[in-house]
Amino acid sequence: MNGEWRKSSLGGALERQFGIPVLILTISSLGILSIYSASQDVSHSLGWAPLYLKQVVWVLIGGLAFLAMSAYDYHRLSRYAYVLYVLSLLLLVVVFLEGRSTRGAQRWLAIGSFSFQPSEIAKVTLVIMLARYFSTQSSKGMVNRLIIPGVLMFPGFLLILLQPDLGTAITYLFVFLTIVLFVGPWTRGLTIGVLGILMVLPFLWKRLSTPLRGYQKERILAFLDPTSDPMGKGYQALQSKIAIGSGQLSGQGLYGATQSQLQFLPDGYTDFAFSAFAEQWGFLGVIVLLFLYYLLFMTMIGVGERARDSSGVILVIGITAILGFCLMVNIGMTVGLLPIVGIPLPLMSYGGTTMVMTFAVLGLLLNVKRRRLFS
Repeated sequence: MNGEWRKSSLGGALERQFGIPVLILTISSLGILSIYSASQDVSHSLGWAPLYLKQVVWVLIGGLAFLAMSAYDYHRLSRYAYVLYVLSLLLLVVVFLEGRSTRGAQRWLAIGSFSFQPSEIAKVTLVIMLARYFSTQSSKGMVNRLIIPGVLMFPGFLLILLQPDLGTAITYLFVFLTIVLFVGPWTRGLTIGVLGILMVLPFLWKRLSTPLRGYQKERILAFLDPTSDPMGKGYQALQSKIAIGSGQLSGQGLYGATQSQLQFLPDGYTDFAFSAFAEQWGFLGVIVLLFLYYLLFMTMIGVGERARDSSGVILVIGITAILGFCLMVNIGMTVGLLPIVGIPLPLMSYGGTTMVMTFAVLGLLLNVKRRRLFS
């Protein structure tokens, strides 16, 4: 296994100084404040409570999931890795057959008045399954290190892509590739192969874009030139930049952030939570938020450095990949560096399934730390 992960001492120092619960509660509290501001004009039409109070409920439920996942030995959880993964695939099949449609995508399962997104669960079970597979697989070579886990991963990726949920499907694939690159002794060859595919991708655009929905292709084209359709597909990208810019140095405050409050910025409490936060708190607030994320991820790295076995290390790698990719892509798309693909900002964006599963995987991370300390 690649040993680069264990070389840094900075992550370990931060792990000892900054508690994971304190960091995630601080970030999620900022998220609740941001949702309170961004959803004031729409909360009256969204059911039994304003969005920010619903988010408080999801954080409390997430806290219970955090405690449960931190207490249950991840080695015992690993025994059921394949069962959990198969169950998550079955949920994705049910979504494909009987799921609830929203905005042209069929991503949700409804149980009475409660709805949840199985693709968020599938990302977590993928990490648990891969940690189990690689920690018990001693054979090397491309078949055992890439082909077999690729076959295990592909059904979930395909089912998520068909919903369609391009953002989650890309996250799912990224997590798989991150873990495979970490455990594989042939990292250079695979990297060259991936770069080669990216180089020929523009020439294959017409053929590859066929299975994409029309709105997905329009989003990619709008990313390349949002001013070509400023009132249509380029609207979100342009309004996001305007909201971020209007925050200036110190922000417009919770009650003065007109871009998000007056709904010029669509989805300021979900996909564009970073834009809404930047408008409310300005450049200084963004620096604080990014510093908190930095502390969180360096603390996660510290846990990985000191995990007592390969299963724990791979779990930390997968969890870091999920949250890191979502953070990178969400901020990238809000500032115009990446296409808009609907990936939430970890611990900040409104959403029940996403919030609970984020708390759950961070509880699993703390689990890895605790087993090292008390085993």
